[in-house]
Amino acid sequence: MPTRRALLALIGAAGGALALPLPAPAVAADPVADEYHRLLLAHTRWVQQQWDAATGAYRADDFRFAAVLGNAVLLTTDGYDAALAGVDAATLRQHTLATITRFAATNRLAGGTEWGQRLFWDSTFELYFVLAARLMWADLDAATRADVDRIARGQAAYAYGLGTGNDPLSGAWTPNGGTGGYRGDTKLEEMGVYAQAIAPGLAWAPAGDAEAARWRERFVFWAANASGLPAADRANPALVDGRAVSANTAHNLHDSFVVENHESVNPHYQAELWRTAGRAAAHFLAAGKPLPQVLTRQPNGRELWATLRLLASDAGEPVMPMVADRYHLYGRDVLPLAFLAQVQGDRHAARAEADLAARLMPYLRYAPDYRLTKFSGEEKYEPEARAELAIAFLFHRWRTTPVQPVTSSEFFAAAAGVRTFGPAVGLTAQQTEAGFAAAVTKPGHVGFLWQPGHDNWLIDTRAPAFLPALTTPPTRTWTAAYIAARDGADATATVLETAAGWAGYATLPTGTVVYSGPGPSSLTLFNLSMPGVPGLDGNRSFTGSAGTVTPAPGLGDGGTDKVTFAARAARHVRFLGRSASGQYGYSLFGLQAFDTGGTDRALGRTVTASSADPTYPAANAVDGNATTRWAVAREERGRADSWLAVDLGATVQLTGVTLTWEAAHATSYLVQTSLDGTTWSTAVAAPSTSNLGAWAVIDGRAGLVAHGATGSITASSTLVTLPPATLIEGYCGAGTDLAAAASRRLPTGGPPTLRLSDADGFLTLLNLSSAPITGALLTLPRGDRLYRGVSVARPDGGLDLTASVPAGGGAVRAVRFTLTGRAPAGTRFSVADSHHVAITAPAGAAVDVTLTAGAWSARAQVPGGQNRSFAVPVTGPVTPTTDLARGQTTFPTSPLPAGMGEPSHAVDGDPGTAWRPGPNGRMVVDLGASRAVATVSLTWTSGPRPTARLETSPDGVTYAPFTGATSARYVAVAVPGWTTGNAELAELAVTA
Repeated sequence: MPTRRALLALIGAAGGALALPLPAPAVAADPVADEYHRLLLAHTRWVQQQWDAATGAYRADDFRFAAVLGNAVLLTTDGYDAALAGVDAATLRQHTLATITRFAATNRLAGGTEWGQRLFWDSTFELYFVLAARLMWADLDAATRADVDRIARGQAAYAYGLGTGNDPLSGAWTPNGGTGGYRGDTKLEEMGVYAQAIAPGLAWAPAGDAEAARWRERFVFWAANASGLPAADRANPALVDGRAVSANTAHNLHDSFVVENHESVNPHYQAELWRTAGRAAAHFLAAGKPLPQVLTRQPNGRELWATLRLLASDAGEPVMPMVADRYHLYGRDVLPLAFLAQVQGDRHAARAEADLAARLMPYLRYAPDYRLTKFSGEEKYEPEARAELAIAFLFHRWRTTPVQPVTSSEFFAAAAGVRTFGPAVGLTAQQTEAGFAAAVTKPGHVGFLWQPGHDNWLIDTRAPAFLPALTTPPTRTWTAAYIAARDGADATATVLETAAGWAGYATLPTGTVVYSGPGPSSLTLFNLSMPGVPGLDGNRSFTGSAGTVTPAPGLGDGGTDKVTFAARAARHVRFLGRSASGQYGYSLFGLQAFDTGGTDRALGRTVTASSADPTYPAANAVDGNATTRWAVAREERGRADSWLAVDLGATVQLTGVTLTWEAAHATSYLVQTSLDGTTWSTAVAAPSTSNLGAWAVIDGRAGLVAHGATGSITASSTLVTLPPATLIEGYCGAGTDLAAAASRRLPTGGPPTLRLSDADGFLTLLNLSSAPITGALLTLPRGDRLYRGVSVARPDGGLDLTASVPAGGGAVRAVRFTLTGRAPAGTRFSVADSHHVAITAPAGAAVDVTLTAGAWSARAQVPGGQNRSFAVPVTGPVTPTTDLARGQTTFPTSPLPAGMGEPSHAVDGDPGTAWRPGPNGRMVVDLGASRAVATVSLTWTSGPRPTARLETSPDGVTYAPFTGATSARYVAVAVPGWTTGNAELAELAVTA
């Protein structure tokens, strides 16, 4: 068997961003690669299940024969373990070679008729297949080699021949020419497929091949346009593979650097940028060819990766804020991270990759075992995941030393931030070092998300957090993101007017969230037994004022629920839902009702339901067929109390019910019986619940406090339910004293529709009404926190603060100064911003306190009746600001033109940073929306000041000179003739 040394000799020197491979003994320790190798071995048990003795090859359906790539890697690498793989190496080799021989000959491009040529998705599996054949090249006969070469070259020629047109073999799949598309359905993925279809033929073409030169130009066109954004592209003259980014024509991203698919944000499709690039890169590296620049200098790649980090979990895969059918598909997430980490050299991606790798073996062993994709998705994902795991392994082994990951704390500290992705996208998200939270306001997906500790196996974000499921869209939506450079702290606030009532949600930089709105509220929990994944031991424990409980697991978590109860007389039995696991409502493969003799009395009986999808009628639940199912009607998916009832035909003694769920399962429900089909009594409320009081710790991982609640927080093994309450606070981890948080005095004041919280020191205001609140007098229990505005010391030691909140809106205010010492009643504190405060002492009483703001501290002594101002030395952004450009998106994005510095340094509010224009530099700031622009001011560092030209634009494409007040969304600064030694732009400020 060829060793890894032989494999590396076959591959030759790897170009591009990877170092030259070394013989096995010199390769640095790489635990992630070792885990990938073990996974490939264990997953081979699934592969062997795909062997078809009749054809003498692995099965063709769902491209299962593409498993040969994982086989080829194992067979050309040291350390084969037959016991772990479940098959000896000789048999695996024979199966692999037979499969390659058969499917090489049956490919349409090689003269066969069975598969191939079609871009979506045959070309993807051809890519895996050709790479497997190349790894096994020495063992293939001449005819098979010729067939493999015809496949690679033929697919490249076919894709090239399409120009920018559609593939007639692929149905409705289209890149929309060179224009692309971004609203609802990105064409990033499609353009990536057009590029990767060319890659194998290009990579393995002999030197000087005339066709390959043409293919390369088209490959670069598709790869560069896949992540195109017009506003950025128009501003970016950077060259990639000799082609200017400004030449790109496609618009595949929202200008907030997020992509949509299936009409909503879907990070899995955003990751296609690095998935298709990784597939292509593997061929260039295996062929010993330098990587095309476009694979390592992808337009807007840095910005798209920043978005994924903003949505990251602790398991390496992103949160799925809107789409419920692409969740926990671990095998699908490996390659993008491995490419970013081991090819592009990103240490933060290496952290995410290592976190995901640590979860893969427990995931593989969870039922159905030996699968790399579970819970959702398509069957073709399984061979695809194996192939891409194999490529990820090769990326590691082709490096001299694997890229070392940053620590988890470093990863989330760098990923932390907030962003409103725009009203068309409908997502406002915040990542913090303690957890993730978001508000989704897109019609059809409305809900709040919370992931304390970044734990994507704790709270199921497919179900809305706190906000009850909505059956109709909100009639009014308001959302805002606050950033530290502009507002003094990272935070978000969202207020909705719904049919059930007003709802407000705020997220804080500490990871804490604040909710007020319709109740009861709930959090749906995962509760699987997946040894090796933190928290998944099959139990969830809860602590409240009455102590700690661990509810019995097994009901409400999907799969098969076996519900037993004392024998009772019944003619009718029904399932009655109370809460669903996600947006698809309820769906049952089967409902069985057993009598005292163990006979299923529901089989084939008459069944009725609150609703049914025409494709999945209610009778399917009792037909005895495990593959048919009942599902609620599409328009009823948001209804919590959907039901299914069976007439047993006669009164019997029932002792239990078995419910076999599809993925759309109930997390809470009732099993009820009746003698007449009209009057129902509850046999079992599932799952069992425990009362916790006004506060609750969830499995030691998060905490809840319900202020002004009408009842107790309750918990089952898969659901935490909070009663209607004035205000709910959610805390990350177990470090908060929840009993103290629940008993503390909250801020008060303003109309009854104003909700106030001072959790973690941030003042959260949620106006749950359509009327603006102006000049409301608030009472703050604590007197040591000064917020922006005018505060007056109270006799009880608190403060009175005047505040205003927009109609149906909210606000989050950071503490600007803290006080040590008690100010006399009547002392007036006027906080202008983060750096300036004035103190007015009451007549006849002097003030002697200490003011603190960050590292700055000063003793404030003010005689009675006098006023004194204090200023913090300016070492950072003064906030809040009226500068419309502060903290906004700047262009060019990545990659930057040669010689240019980071444009965002001109709008970060930091006097210590600046934008270096570089030769003929030009930058653009996106104000986020069309705004009235009165002035544009430029502040330069020391040195000769260059000549600058100011321009404005309504669309980011057409610009006009700025000569005075105008309306614009984009403001540009052009610096022709800038040379080294000239001043750099420290600040670009725009005011209305």
